[in-house]
Amino acid sequence: MEDVTAYVRDLGQRARQAAREMNRLDPGLKDRALNAMAERIEAEADAILAANREDLDRARDEGLDAALVDRLELTRERVAGMADGLRQVAGLDDPVGAIDGLRTRPSGIQVGKMRVPLGVIGIIYESRPNVTADAAALCLKSGNAAILRGGSEAISSNRAISRIMQTVLEEVGLPAGVVSVIDTPDRAAVGALLGMPEYVDIIIPRGGKGLIERVARDSQVPVIKHLEGNCHTYIDADADLAKSAEVAFNAKTQRYGTCNTMETMLVDAAVAGDFLPDMGRRFQQAGVELRGCERTRELVPHAETASEDDWDTEYLGPTLAVRVVDGLDAAMAHIAEHGSGHTEVICTENYTRARRFLREVDSSSVMVNASSRFADGYEYGLGAEIGISTNKLHVRGPVGLEGLTTQKYVVLGDGQVRS
Repeated sequence: MEDVTAYVRDLGQRARQAAREMNRLDPGLKDRALNAMAERIEAEADAILAANREDLDRARDEGLDAALVDRLELTRERVAGMADGLRQVAGLDDPVGAIDGLRTRPSGIQVGKMRVPLGVIGIIYESRPNVTADAAALCLKSGNAAILRGGSEAISSNRAISRIMQTVLEEVGLPAGVVSVIDTPDRAAVGALLGMPEYVDIIIPRGGKGLIERVARDSQVPVIKHLEGNCHTYIDADADLAKSAEVAFNAKTQRYGTCNTMETMLVDAAVAGDFLPDMGRRFQQAGVELRGCERTRELVPHAETASEDDWDTEYLGPTLAVRVVDGLDAAMAHIAEHGSGHTEVICTENYTRARRFLREVDSSSVMVNASSRFADGYEYGLGAEIGISTNKLHVRGPVGLEGLTTQKYVVLGDGQVRS
């Protein structure tokens, strides 16, 4: 492609026009499009899998690591999952146009807030081809236009999925620019997308820390992101230790490679002697390597010595940092210094301490007596999520349909004038 920047800018112009047109169209078209996409994906599963095999062969030839190849691979079950995901999004309540808090002022005017789309959303992601369908579905349902830029390793799969979506958009009468997939592996396309604030309203990166850091650093467009998930579970002096053991074990071992997995366990010194030896053995039997402070290692001799870097590390694997702390204030101070703002948990039966933890810990999700693995859009009842945000503006935590909208004031009058 001779001029990548011109190509991406053209997509941006089309997306901006499509976003405007979406406001004038029958909202039911969105659900019809999503259900039609689901049917077409199921019908063309063989073509999608054939395209995916091209990506897999290329990935293996280029020596991509096994974990990346696994995320890249589509199976019949995963293709069926894409179709199911589209239908689930179609079945969600449409947030667009809802008016909240309508109230009558002394002047007689009524003032409320209407939920409206953000406009054009650029999504930059790696590996997983199913993100192409998932992201398009969430953007379409929330009334936004989407420009999708998948990784070069998945370009054949993304092209196949994109072709299906474009065919359906034309059939149901939606503008083609509602969903655009950047059809070039040239890395200059990312830079072009990040430099179009006149056409793109929000950028959402999904992928490794390097990708997200680059996007956050270079983007001229606001970014919804989280860099890492260094999540903590604190076992309080007034915790139910049996309950806490189940919560902490699940938070670490239910799945290792996710951003809401526990990476550091903090234990109050008052209960460390009763809690850590058995917990340490349980983690050891599960194949989890422990890296502990000096007081932890006195109680769990097989633990390795934790370095200062361990307190800041998102392992994304079977490794856990463990620290004994002197009470709630010390635990919250550790989280404030080393946390990533993602998800923090306190295990306690003390209502006052639980309330303090909820109020004072500054993260996008804060929990009491529940596994950090629940920090997920589906588990929160959002139906689906496009990512998790540790930003403080405009959305925080799992980003579902409502997170892809904003609000504007609406005023209803009957001829009132201001005196």
